[in-house]
Amino acid sequence: MDASEQRIKIAVQKTGRLTDHSLHLLERCGLKVTQSKDQLFCYGENMPIDLLLVRDDDIPGLVSDDVCDLGIVGLNIVEEKRQALLHDGREAMFKQVFELDFGHCRLSLAAPEGTDYRGPESLNNRKIATSYVGILRDYLNKCGVAAEIVYFSGAVEIAPKLGRADYICDLVSTGSTLDANGLAEVDVLLESEAVVIQTRAELSEDKQALVDRMLQRLDGVLQVRESKYIMLHAPRAALGEICDLLPGSEAPTVIPLEGTDDKVAVHAVCRETVFWETLENLKSAGASSLLVLPVEKMLA
Repeated sequence: MDASEQRIKIAVQKTGRLTDHSLHLLERCGLKVTQSKDQLFCYGENMPIDLLLVRDDDIPGLVSDDVCDLGIVGLNIVEEKRQALLHDGREAMFKQVFELDFGHCRLSLAAPEGTDYRGPESLNNRKIATSYVGILRDYLNKCGVAAEIVYFSGAVEIAPKLGRADYICDLVSTGSTLDANGLAEVDVLLESEAVVIQTRAELSEDKQALVDRMLQRLDGVLQVRESKYIMLHAPRAALGEICDLLPGSEAPTVIPLEGTDDKVAVHAVCRETVFWETLENLKSAGASSLLVLPVEKMLA
């Protein structure tokens, strides 16, 4: 196997709402890349990892077909590809390994304002316009609903005005597009966000080690999303109460303070949001010299 075949390939959305977040995430994992002139390929300078910048709809297929080892894409795209493969009697050869907490949206049913929607049964014998045929078909089957799916590749929200559908099934973020077209959200089929998927194909030992190393780095970055490093001084007598107030902290480090026997320094990684109220409660319990720092990386 030549050197190029040992390099990891990661599929990333070329342009769109996930692109900048995805590239920044990989940068935080220590990856430095040089982009090709055609802007479709990024060569890893410091790690044997390359990026393919492609349409988001193509990412699950590239990972499933073992063209790419990893992919960063919306869960809505992943599930639609999975349903399409299942409908064709095939299995998706990828697995979801991380949720990334960006690119949040939802796949929802919407209807013209004033529609009397009383649950899935209201969809019986109705027309629903969508580009998410697989997810919608699975939803209707599970609900035992007989509705006609009308495929729209874009501008789904105008289907009711054109008389092509009674409902639509589309991605919703703020809901402003629905409002502008006189539509109201009536049900949610899928809560979506950016995820990392991995090929299920068997890799060589060296390549698998590289994939595991990258996933470990990703995990290290994701662990610190809300984490903060807290340092404070505490009276020994109040140490138990103060440690209990530290949010999401497993085992704080307690360090004796030079020149005093009744006070200690407490250092802790808090894996939950540290609010002003948290600091105020710590101070009320006797803590002083409180300092909160961001955590950039974590390796367990």
